[in-house]
Amino acid sequence: MNIVQNLEHEIKKIIMIHTLLSKVGIETWKDIPDFEGLYQVSNLGNVRSLRFNKIKLISKCRSSTNRYVVNTYYKKKKKQMKVSVLMAMAFLNHKPCGHKLVVDHIDNNKLNDRLYNIQVITQRQNCSKDKKGSSKYTGVTWDKRVNKWKAYIRIKQKLRYLGYYKKEKEAAQAYQNELKKLL
Repeated sequence: MNIVQNLEHEIKKIIMIHTLLSKVGIETWKDIPDFEGLYQVSNLGNVRSLRFNKIKLISKCRSSTNRYVVNTYYKKKKKQMKVSVLMAMAFLNHKPCGHKLVVDHIDNNKLNDRLYNIQVITQRQNCSKDKKGSSKYTGVTWDKRVNKWKAYIRIKQKLRYLGYYKKEKEAAQAYQNELKKLL
């Protein structure tokens, strides 16, 4: 292994240790990128301020989307931030990038901000991971009117139909083929 691979391996081990500690309730703290020396977040979902040479736990509140948020101050500007995003930044090396990669709660409980319950996935994965419907495949549904499987894909908020198929797996393959064209 080269130096970069060794470093990546060590980082994965450290993340795994923090994750395991969060499962048993042992709290560890890390600086939040871009807020080093000002704020830290724990693997249990707590945030503390280091401003003015005082360590102070910051009160969390629920946002309108029922997620825990905290108010941070940077260069005299107040900014409300999701605790789960701060955790992903500190522990999972996540760099917020709009909607391309998102922070997901594995158990779908938006208030469970422990590290073992946080992952960074694509927006497409997040939309389809908990999909409930007639098919086990993303982009496939049973159409009762024609008694066939229908394949479709959503691209930039527009739904594109890919056709009807007798077999569910064929419809899923049509979806996968269309998805590969996009990548």
